[in-house]
Amino acid sequence: MSKRREVSSIVAITPDGRLYARHVRSSISSETVISALRSFRRQIGTPLLVVWDRLNAHRSKLTTAFITAHAQDYAVAYLPAYAPELNPEEQCNALVKRAMENALPGSVADLHRLARREFCRLQRRPEVIVRFFRHVGLSVTGLS
Repeated sequence: MSKRREVSSIVAITPDGRLYARHVRSSISSETVISALRSFRRQIGTPLLVVWDRLNAHRSKLTTAFITAHAQDYAVAYLPAYAPELNPEEQCNALVKRAMENALPGSVADLHRLARREFCRLQRRPEVIVRFFRHVGLSVTGLS
């Protein structure tokens, strides 16, 4: 297991500026992805178009089987192999990381709280999230 990250975030954003985030004190696994998808689906209340990068946990047999079994709730589209400039969620992460760059958390718990706080701040700024979609040239309207 990689020690590179102590806190990982899974983020869902909507073109109208809503942000949903889950934070875990481990690397992202298939189980974590599935749990987040269930949570986001409950919170958002409508079927989700999930746009993913090619993280192994996104493409795993377990995640693929879950999506297949719940096709009425999720549709998946993959970004090109390495295209963070096409992913508005990457801009969310970059903004949060910039806000945290001078932080000196004393523990993993402090880092977790700091990440949650910064994502909560971003949640209160839907106009910024809408700009992230515009910046990458995405227009997702009229979906039901």
